[in-house]
Amino acid sequence: MNRYKKWASREYSLKHRLLALIPAFFLFVLILPYLLVILLPRLDSSLHLPELYHGVLNFVIGIPLIVLGVIYGFWSIYSQLSRASGTPLPMMPTQKLLIDGPFKQCRNPMTFGTITAYLGVGILMGSLSSILLVLIIGGLLVTYLKKFEERELEMRFGQDYVEYKKSTPFFFPRIWLRKS
Repeated sequence: MNRYKKWASREYSLKHRLLALIPAFFLFVLILPYLLVILLPRLDSSLHLPELYHGVLNFVIGIPLIVLGVIYGFWSIYSQLSRASGTPLPMMPTQKLLIDGPFKQCRNPMTFGTITAYLGVGILMGSLSSILLVLIIGGLLVTYLKKFEERELEMRFGQDYVEYKKSTPFFFPRIWLRKS
């Protein structure tokens, strides 16, 4: 936890934050989609796994999931960069607790968006191994968030985070917002 505290104590310029996101961009926007769209469907074929392709149904389910996921993912990143002087990266965390925008609907909108978009890609491709990989990595990511990130956020933001945590869903957005 001391490492998180040290990272969180420093505020970085927008230029530094954007530069730090370049490797993440390559991983999440180029490498992982390539894996899900090209390599894993080939693995399905090599292993003679059942094809989950059902024509238009894959599009009807996959495309909305991709769109929803991309909206939540980029909306979250934009909020972190523009309103909280931070990034999604643990070594350049936000300097203030975000509780509005996508963070009003759930505590982890970027994770929700990422998993949703990649699940949509796996469904669109009809690839069993793509879907399984997304679910496994998603499960590991959610475990990390619960076990480490939430503790770190409580340490940094104290009672404000505890109250936010009580009133806001962890993963699935509450799209219908309660009137306060």
